[in-house]
Amino acid sequence: MTSVFNAVIRSMRPPFLLLSISVVCLGGALAWYAGADWSNGLFSLIMLGALAAHASVNLLNEAHDARSGLDNLTQRTAFSGGSGSLQNTPQALKWVEALGYIMLGVVISIGLFFIYLRGWGLLPLGLLGILVVLSYTPKLTRSPWLCLVAPGLGFGPLMVMGTYFVMMGEYSWLAFGVSLIPFFLVNNLLLLNQFPDLEADRQVGRRNLLISAGLQRGALVFRWFLLAAFLTLLLLVALEYLPLWALLGGLSLILAVPLYFKVSQYFDDLDQLQPALKWNVMLNLFMPLLLALGLWLAGS
Repeated sequence: MTSVFNAVIRSMRPPFLLLSISVVCLGGALAWYAGADWSNGLFSLIMLGALAAHASVNLLNEAHDARSGLDNLTQRTAFSGGSGSLQNTPQALKWVEALGYIMLGVVISIGLFFIYLRGWGLLPLGLLGILVVLSYTPKLTRSPWLCLVAPGLGFGPLMVMGTYFVMMGEYSWLAFGVSLIPFFLVNNLLLLNQFPDLEADRQVGRRNLLISAGLQRGALVFRWFLLAAFLTLLLLVALEYLPLWALLGGLSLILAVPLYFKVSQYFDDLDQLQPALKWNVMLNLFMPLLLALGLWLAGS
């Protein structure tokens, strides 16, 4: 039973849940900067909902990939190829799947409370979020462009704007603009992680951007998205929608610059590309956090 429990916990991929914390902090800091009547309890509940949504996606993804046999084919790395927990403990599959749906139930319950608290304006984001959670692995991974943008949609506009709406009681174009930063970054996070899994994904019928357009074009899209994240930040500051403090997010260029050139040069060499996977994860965590810190300082 201990091995099953450990497999279930590992299938949640706990280290990767840090991404949800980073993005929700960004949405909360933006609300703080905009003058929200801050509530620690409300923010904690938002964080719980985001973590439950992220855990649900991870659990259902692990279960689906175990059933399809994908994880038996992947070249697993520290940042891609699944946790491997269900390959070592196949009897945990039903528990992983069940917990995935339980976590989704937690998300829906919290979402209904937020709708009661703030109104029906949150419903479209909530419905779209549930759709992404349920359809990402079985459906969206078979459509190159939907597979490309769905991760960023979930962690960008849905999570950032959802956090902002719950804290402020309204949407804003600024929240949408800021949400584009994690949109581009998280799209890139999943895109780069698909490079080591290319042949395995192809064998189980997936059709992501790399399979449909090739590694070179995939690397080109990666570079465009990376540039777009920083250009979005620069534009929002230049137009004075964000304060100068927001440029703290630009400190993450120390990761982005070597990442850009590594992917440019070694997109077809998995051994050389390994450091880029780590830098990409760190960029996704630190850029939103640094931007959140800048907004918090500006709003204090």
